[in-house]
Amino acid sequence: MHIKNLLVIRLWLILLTLTLSGQIYGEGCCCCSKLPARFAVATSSPEGMAWIPGGEFTMGSDDKEAKRDEKPPHKVKVNSFWMDTTPVTNRQFKEFVDATGYVTTAEKAPILEEIMAQVPPGTPPPSPDLLIPASLVFKPSQGPISLGNHYAWWEWKSGANWKHPLGPESSIEDKEDHPVVHVSWFDAVAYAEWAGKRLPTEAEWEYAARGGKEGETYVWGNEEFSEEKPQANLWQGDFPYKSTKAGGYYGTTPVKTYPPNAYELYDMAGNVWQWCSDLYHVSFYTKEKKKDASSVDPTGPNKCYDPAEPYACKRVHRGGSFLCHPSYCKGYRIAARMKTCPDTGLNHLGFRCVMTPEMWAKKQKEILHAHSS
Repeated sequence: MHIKNLLVIRLWLILLTLTLSGQIYGEGCCCCSKLPARFAVATSSPEGMAWIPGGEFTMGSDDKEAKRDEKPPHKVKVNSFWMDTTPVTNRQFKEFVDATGYVTTAEKAPILEEIMAQVPPGTPPPSPDLLIPASLVFKPSQGPISLGNHYAWWEWKSGANWKHPLGPESSIEDKEDHPVVHVSWFDAVAYAEWAGKRLPTEAEWEYAARGGKEGETYVWGNEEFSEEKPQANLWQGDFPYKSTKAGGYYGTTPVKTYPPNAYELYDMAGNVWQWCSDLYHVSFYTKEKKKDASSVDPTGPNKCYDPAEPYACKRVHRGGSFLCHPSYCKGYRIAARMKTCPDTGLNHLGFRCVMTPEMWAKKQKEILHAHSS
């Protein structure tokens, strides 16, 4: 065969091979398509966050255990977003504090005027001895007690804060991967802004917790919590005085101790409650149900109202905690809602963050600018 024809055939075989390899591996045959950039920035997803594809779901519940503020169920649509795969940990929060010098609410003495604004007129002011840097710490009872008064197992503990979760004698040493606690809503917002994120709306939180599944009661399905094979960090034993965990332990656990949900999110039930951005109103779902169409990315009510404490403006938190037990609190149900004053810190309350595609694009630009300057 003529040499020229051999060269043509050889060239054709080379081109065919390159074309097939592009089809097989999903890449073009251009040799420079994968060359690294000088300031390459990963564009797949933010570190430590899971992609939550948007969609429509039924928010709330009308099952036999649903409370007034969970009713009626109503349709909600959310756009796609990223969510932290775990609650913010002590390690992550320490990075924030080290970088900014931030001082949390629990590390500052309460302001009397702010306290009195949350209680009915004529309420006697608290003792000056209580106006100290402190936070609320769970204190087990000595034996069985009435579960009607939750103040019976909480203590206003001087020196308790995120660095000292049980009081000044405690520390977070060897608990770097536990969720940070004793963070107020204001503290959580400050961290989120520093990280280029924000707190999830209540709708985003519930949608993500459901993991793309409709009608399930718990993150892990419809079966009840098992103390023999626990699905989450919840109270085991007799609440609030006897824990049957090893060594009688009660408290937080490392954030990836229990299996994640279908979106690869850990601790969407138990371990710590998690702040949301929304104000709390007991009748908000009733108003949402009256709308002609599904709400799209609802951000909560414009004003707050809790009939139990009508003078206190509260924010929502979700997910339950290590103190939840079927005898008293099933806050680990996906639809369950809880509320607390935004200046409050407790040793079973933390948070996680979310990020929209727009926020991620802005964050990438900031990273690129920092590398190039």
